[in-house]
Amino acid sequence: MTLLAVERMKLLTTRSPWWCAALALALTIGFAALMAATADARVPVTVGASQFGYTFGMVVVMVMAALAITTEYRFGTMRATFLAAPNRTPVLFAKTAVVALVAGVIGEVAAFGSWGITKLLAPNADLALQTPYEWRAVAGVGLVYAVAAVLAVGVGALVRQSAGAISILLIWSFLVESLVQLIPRVGDDIHRWLPFTMADKLITGDPDPSGRDVIYGPPPSAAALGPWPALLYFAGVAALVFAAAVVTTNRRDA
Repeated sequence: MTLLAVERMKLLTTRSPWWCAALALALTIGFAALMAATADARVPVTVGASQFGYTFGMVVVMVMAALAITTEYRFGTMRATFLAAPNRTPVLFAKTAVVALVAGVIGEVAAFGSWGITKLLAPNADLALQTPYEWRAVAGVGLVYAVAAVLAVGVGALVRQSAGAISILLIWSFLVESLVQLIPRVGDDIHRWLPFTMADKLITGDPDPSGRDVIYGPPPSAAALGPWPALLYFAGVAALVFAAAVVTTNRRDA
């Protein structure tokens, strides 16, 4: 509990998490407002469309998570932390737990805020959360953000440099997974198993069969698994990266 309290204070008493949280909320809710304001009879606004900007918010949350550990290496506070708590594994687990919790809260506020602003700007739209798909498309954003934060902390602990960690996360999520599809013959098959494609499956995959699905929102994911197995797959990748970070951190100097 002491480690959790310390990590909470270290995270929330710096400016970058607050700025990142504000930016993540502004992006996700802002895109939802844009979608609602530009909807018409031909392209109606839906629950899925209200989450159009969730991926942009997720990237900002990953930047926040990576900075939570790389800035400690930059300013030398990680060395002091390891001197006070020589067992490094609980320190990393405590930091990751706090960051993941904050990321999950940001995700839920962003998702329900996006849904709420959409209802406000498009009061006549059918935006009731009635089906499992619709609840998953909104409430699932917090889960994806939390797992993405674990992945980002792992990358940050492995690289230990803010610019390097952020570059890896941005290039991986925005560029690499899209470019893989260009590989002849096997590109699409590989793309279906990549981690961020799997994360998208929880939000955009298997729309409600009634037709109240993702219209003019994030494109449906082409992941190879169903929504909940896809989330577990994404969590597994994050856990592997984090485990590698724990092993590496315990073997090298602070």
